[in-house]
Amino acid sequence: MIGYLRIVGAFNAAVWFGASVAFTFVFGQAVFSQDMRQVLGETHFPYYSGAIASVMISRFFDLQMICGLMAVLHFAAEWMYLSRPLPRLWQILLGVTCAFILFGAFVAQPKIHQHHRTKYNLRATPLDRAAAARWLKLWHGTSQGANLVVLLVLGAYFWRVVDTPVAGRLTSPMKLSG
Repeated sequence: MIGYLRIVGAFNAAVWFGASVAFTFVFGQAVFSQDMRQVLGETHFPYYSGAIASVMISRFFDLQMICGLMAVLHFAAEWMYLSRPLPRLWQILLGVTCAFILFGAFVAQPKIHQHHRTKYNLRATPLDRAAAARWLKLWHGTSQGANLVVLLVLGAYFWRVVDTPVAGRLTSPMKLSG
């Protein structure tokens, strides 16, 4: 049983960490690249690149929430099967990571979307557009900082899941090796 739990946990950690790295360093960057500027055209690029990124980030947060739930369920199943609590540090790190993801999905991303639309709304006053641009920069920076923290924790989480030796339920590893 523990072997199956380990496989599920490792697969979830690999998908979660891999998707986060790929989105942060490849796909998210591609939306704002010179190639995308050529595809969208100079006049449409500023608005549509942000709109495309918003759609992609929304789907990315969905994936992160699913992986976060899977991680919580994996730790709960491991705790029940092995009859030992999850170390306090990992409880805190997983909780903080899930909180950052929920903050990003339900607070930061809607604010970024709202300010992005206002910044490029030709019917908005120049003052409103300038204020939206400042808020957009602030929310985007906050979101990127939270993403960096999540990425670092996910790297550690991935390492923990694939590197942690697990003793059997009723025996210790020392008894098996001697």
